Amino acid sequence: MSQAKHIQRYHRHMSISYPVSIHQRVYSFVVIPLALLLLVFFIVSRLGVKNLPIEQTITWGYLVSALSVTFARLLVAYALALILAIPLALLINHSPKAERVLFPVFDVIQSVPILAFFPVVILFFVHYNFYNGAAIFILLVTMAWSIVFSMVGGLQVIPSDIKAAAKVFGLTGIKYIDKVLLPAVVPYLITGSLLAWAAGWNIIIVAEVLHTYIPGGSSAQDLFGIGSVLVATSASNQPHAFLMAMIVLIIFIALMNFFIWQKLLKYAERFKFE
Repeated sequence: MSQAKHIQRYHRHMSISYPVSIHQRVYSFVVIPLALLLLVFFIVSRLGVKNLPIEQTITWGYLVSALSVTFARLLVAYALALILAIPLALLINHSPKAERVLFPVFDVIQSVPILAFFPVVILFFVHYNFYNGAAIFILLVTMAWSIVFSMVGGLQVIPSDIKAAAKVFGLTGIKYIDKVLLPAVVPYLITGSLLAWAAGWNIIIVAEVLHTYIPGGSSAQDLFGIGSVLVATSASNQPHAFLMAMIVLIIFIALMNFFIWQKLLKYAERFKFE
């Protein structure tokens, strides 16, 4: 009885701000990311694919525009990473056979330096003139594994008494995922997302400066974004413009950490088992 009360109390507490029905949760985890993905991809296509020429005097508006395009690419990659990571983590947790097969594969892929196969990826996308696709794909590969491994870790530490209580109440299949697994991984999903975004910011310069990996390529093939602006201003000996770009980037990351990630990390405390 105490176990049943524990699991009921836990989920009542979460229902204050967490979707209750399975339809709401499907909407939250699938429909919203897909809609966001389409919206941001439209914005990226409208803002342009190729890099704009670096002017002698770079304005703050130019840098904000470049940062906006970079953020859009990261957002698309993150949405794709969520869509990929959540079912993979649930599959690994559900099937011991899948865990034995997939977990070592993911571990090897994550361990291989991303730059080792980046040129091949770039050439594939360049062949179809899909430059944004090259950047988004490399960001996806970089970001996804932090979410996958974090979620798998969260699923494996669900208390045994909660699992036992779920069996007592007949929670199986979709109901078990809805009532136990998804709420349990919220703190780990947020932590993994934070790590994924940090990895994305680290690799953004590589993802946007494409000409380095294209035989006979030029800077005209680079993608417009804050990463390529940093590289271009540094290469063209514009320290003032480089410093301006760094200031814009640092301020934006700091604002994201304060207004988004800190709030989400605090919110995640509601979902921890006590």
